[in-house]
Amino acid sequence: MALAENLVVVFVAGFITALATGIGALPFFFVDDFSDRWNVGLWGIASGIMVTVSVFGLVDEGLAYASGGFPTLMVGGLLAGVALVELSDRALDGVDLHGNGEYEHDRERARNDEHGPELEAADSSEIRANGAGHGHGHGGAPIEATAFAEGDLKKLVLILGILTVHSFPEGVAIGVSFAELGLEGGVSILGFSIPLLAVFMTIAISIHNVPEGTAIAIPMRTMGLSNWRMVGAAVFSSLPQPIGAAIAFVFVSWAEAFLPFGFGFAAGAMVYLVATEFIPEALETGADLPNHGRREILVGFAAGAVAMLPVVLV
Repeated sequence: MALAENLVVVFVAGFITALATGIGALPFFFVDDFSDRWNVGLWGIASGIMVTVSVFGLVDEGLAYASGGFPTLMVGGLLAGVALVELSDRALDGVDLHGNGEYEHDRERARNDEHGPELEAADSSEIRANGAGHGHGHGGAPIEATAFAEGDLKKLVLILGILTVHSFPEGVAIGVSFAELGLEGGVSILGFSIPLLAVFMTIAISIHNVPEGTAIAIPMRTMGLSNWRMVGAAVFSSLPQPIGAAIAFVFVSWAEAFLPFGFGFAAGAMVYLVATEFIPEALETGADLPNHGRREILVGFAAGAVAMLPVVLV
């Protein structure tokens, strides 16, 4: 029974991060555009928090659980986390998100009619969105938008499968960070002792999800879809995170001996994601800013790291 209750807590934490993706679409209730500088700053803050929590939180916990000598399991976990992210990206490279080119074909044909300029403007917004969305440059945002708007079940299932590959490392990080759920020394929330590491990881991934939600909402905005559909599509895109969190938590709960591997896995995946996904996406989003938004990234990264360091080092 205790495992079931704890599993609900972990799932809820993962669901909170998914809801945070919907926050990225909320500004469109009030404004027509969302500042690139703000988006880049959020990417920087999320990156700073994640790297700090990974290095001084997850790795430190992994070393604490290692039974002396060289931390073989934890290092193996680090490498496995890196490998998962890399394999996920390669898997996504082979997916045609536009339905065998039909989407691009329709766009090209439409450019020849009287509505061409408007569609070209929409395309520019989509290209801009691809730099920060779940598709990672594979055109994820447009298919998420159209499939959600049209209620295309086949496409929705395809998208969920793709996003599971993308979001799984983030969900794993959440699940592993809850490994000490119920033990003393945590933060008391609704009668549960929540590990500080889990609180920080949930906050970090939630912050990271906000600009991703904005990226998903941008093409939907150009399609003239309703605000609530934009929010719904953004939340839908991160639903695999609570699933991944629950799976990872069950694993580390049943196999405590593999906790060093789990902590290392989550840390490796998070740091590699920051290096290969978050920072490049922030630079893509800030392409029109001075120096490609590097200053905003550094300021955000430093702010996130400084905010987390005093807490994770306690």
